[in-house]
Amino acid sequence: MMYDICIIGSGAGGAPIAYELSRAGYKVVVLEKGKNYKEEDFTKDELAVSRRDMFTPLLKEEQHVINERNADGSYTRHVGSEVNWSFWNGSMVGGSSNLMSGFFHRMKPNDFRLKSVYGKIEGANVVDWPISYEDLEPYYTKVEKVVGISGNVTKHKYAEPRSTPNFPHAALEENRVTKWFDGACGNLGFSSLQTPRAILPHAALQRNGCSYSNFCGSYGCATGAKGSARAALLQKCDAKIITEAFVYKLESDASRITKAHYYDKEFNPQTIEAKIFVVAAQAIETSRLLLNSKNRYFPRGLANNYGQVGKNLLFSAGGVGQGRFRYEGLDENQQKELMQAGLFFNRSLQDWYEYEENGKKIKGGTIDFLFEHANIIPRVSKEFYNDENKLIWGRELQEKIHKNITTARVLTFEVFNDWLPTEYCYVSVDDEVKDKFHMPVGVIHLWGHPHDLEVGEKLAKKASEVLKEMGAKEIFYSVSSAPPPNLVAGGCRFGEDEKTSVLDSNCKAHALENLYVTDGSFMPTGGSVPYTWTIYANAFRVADKIISRLANYS
Repeated sequence: MMYDICIIGSGAGGAPIAYELSRAGYKVVVLEKGKNYKEEDFTKDELAVSRRDMFTPLLKEEQHVINERNADGSYTRHVGSEVNWSFWNGSMVGGSSNLMSGFFHRMKPNDFRLKSVYGKIEGANVVDWPISYEDLEPYYTKVEKVVGISGNVTKHKYAEPRSTPNFPHAALEENRVTKWFDGACGNLGFSSLQTPRAILPHAALQRNGCSYSNFCGSYGCATGAKGSARAALLQKCDAKIITEAFVYKLESDASRITKAHYYDKEFNPQTIEAKIFVVAAQAIETSRLLLNSKNRYFPRGLANNYGQVGKNLLFSAGGVGQGRFRYEGLDENQQKELMQAGLFFNRSLQDWYEYEENGKKIKGGTIDFLFEHANIIPRVSKEFYNDENKLIWGRELQEKIHKNITTARVLTFEVFNDWLPTEYCYVSVDDEVKDKFHMPVGVIHLWGHPHDLEVGEKLAKKASEVLKEMGAKEIFYSVSSAPPPNLVAGGCRFGEDEKTSVLDSNCKAHALENLYVTDGSFMPTGGSVPYTWTIYANAFRVADKIISRLANYS
């Protein structure tokens, strides 16, 4: 059977294409490596999720090789299964969007013009985007309505222009400690922002509202309130979804993709033919697939005539921190407010999305604040050592756990700033290690630009000031170049010049007439916010371009 469109991957980059094209009447097939879990499958089983990696492959079957660049320019090679280092983040219908916390911030207009506005940075491959914020704004708005975003728009110095005055859904119920945060920010002269969330506070869009379990990050949503690609889009469209289908090669002639080759769940080889192919397998795996699909027309890998596939890999720079609030010093009402269960702490800061240093304009970032997740296993695991960092057990451990779980609470923060693209952070394929499908695994070459750490440090210090002003104790933070596997982009950046980019401004490969890439791979820079909203918005934009093409297809 000839399909109009074949999509590889069903997450935030693939699902909008399937949703829009199938609703427009086209024959759409989605090839998804993982299984199709439903709301009833998403329990809060901490052992299954946190200790047994229910939603990601076993490293002994599928892994990556990680080459970590050292200060002297050498690399230390790590085989993922040998060091238990995983870059998987959700193999299932809807991809990792099922497991996100749903912090949804738009990129700012200047994020699209990083080089023009902030200038060159030595050692970084910073470029402007080939599209503008204005091009993407209607699609940010579309995501708000179709995927469902809740909250209240707050006017502030770095607020981005909007075509609508507010989000379409009311804010989620919040813990009263947010008022402490607002007061502290007021005292410090900071602008407290209510964090937009891709979580419905009530039944809407044929989905149920939030149950306030406080199990969002790393867990699937049992009500459908979270705006995952599965719940928000794929369950509402007529695309054919083939699960447990690992695409190992795309076949092409000199100008077109002709077939997708995949193994089904019995490891039988299968093929799909389509007029247009969209790859949205998450950035690392998308580059790996194109590199593994080399042929006589593309001896270096598909769309890789100029060696750009896999280059300029991005993660999210920044860091994390926290402070603890204890009963001591709080009145009875404050103690009750602190221990309110389930309710969200939706607050962010963007006062330093841009700042000046030594007369130079610097791109800053976003700080999101949240209570530590309700998952009891990681919370208890933190209590195994005393103040002298000595392992404790028995009654001493029991009393420490009881006190810190029942009469104290930790407020955490996450810093998001640009991970600058460099020549040292990229994807290739390995000559030795293969996965269970006998395909070369991806190699992740890691290096973070020192500038990223400088920005992250400044933002983390500002976040710590807020915690101190609120009265928190035991405040600390950590800023590092350790890459978060759930925030990855780049590798197939879009641009106008085929020699320095893989895709054109519509995310079509320069070298192939019918290949598009719509996961985070297209991003030449990442902005200083989580990527998911921008990936969703761009995929809806590209869907419109593909529909226009198919209407005139010959």
